[in-house]
Amino acid sequence: MKLPEFIDVKSAAERIRTFIHQTPVLTSQSINEIAGAKLYFKCENFQKAGSFKMRGASNAVFSLPDEKLLNGVATHSSGNFAQALALAAGKRNITSYIVMPDTSPKAKSDAVRSYGGKIIFCEPTLEAREATLNKIVDETGAVFIHPYNQYDVIAGQGTAALELINEAGELDAIFAPVGGGGLLSGTSITTKHLLPNAKIIGGEPMGADDAFRSLLKGEILPSINPKTIADGLLTSLGSLTFPILRKNIDCIVTVSEEEIIYAMRLIWERMKIIVEPSAAVSLAAALQIRYTLSKKKIGIILSGGNLDLNNLPW
Repeated sequence: MKLPEFIDVKSAAERIRTFIHQTPVLTSQSINEIAGAKLYFKCENFQKAGSFKMRGASNAVFSLPDEKLLNGVATHSSGNFAQALALAAGKRNITSYIVMPDTSPKAKSDAVRSYGGKIIFCEPTLEAREATLNKIVDETGAVFIHPYNQYDVIAGQGTAALELINEAGELDAIFAPVGGGGLLSGTSITTKHLLPNAKIIGGEPMGADDAFRSLLKGEILPSINPKTIADGLLTSLGSLTFPILRKNIDCIVTVSEEEIIYAMRLIWERMKIIVEPSAAVSLAAALQIRYTLSKKKIGIILSGGNLDLNNLPW
């Protein structure tokens, strides 16, 4: 199967330009002092629908011809891709069917509804999500858009790193969180092309470390009952994202729940911006190995800011 290339990221950037925000790149002197490095935060918490997923969802939706979209689109997602696909579909005036686990944060399901998505709840297992989705696709004829394991989605996610590098310039390393691997895959494709000497590093919760274990073993080892406050990183690598990460990235750093909370609080307190736990994982990973980053220029992708303010982890 052909994997996405940098030319696909460039095409995605042009295609989605009018449907997304070019999010800011921010710095924090106090966090730089803690890290011992110059950090450039790509703030996808300011993205439409609240996360980087709007990039991949928009690229997938607007890549399809009109005749393919007569019956709408469908996906399964615990929240961020659900919101992104519902919003992207609305911008193209098509129906979106969103299969969500019944344990999804209420703030995320409320947002999906507000964007016009039709939610179908299911049991919180991958089997239930896929079975429910297949039923919806069979009944409606909607086009399935995968949350991360799809060519156009990965290319769209790579546009965040493209903007980061265009604004921050030469970087020594870029950190991104990894769940299903769409963001880290897209980031790695862009970074390898534009900054071939830069390190590409994933951050992953210790309680959902399937990507770390999979790359160590050389084969996909799905998550079994993952547990972490970083609810956007519970999914396992896919058949597309695994070979991309295996080829491109330097390592994955696993972080504890305490490290995630510390990094999240640090961003809230020092930068005065709201990020979700999954977004803080990239900073947590950088801080864990900060002794290797001394005085370097580091990109940190903050993946999103969608969380339940009534259920903060502190």
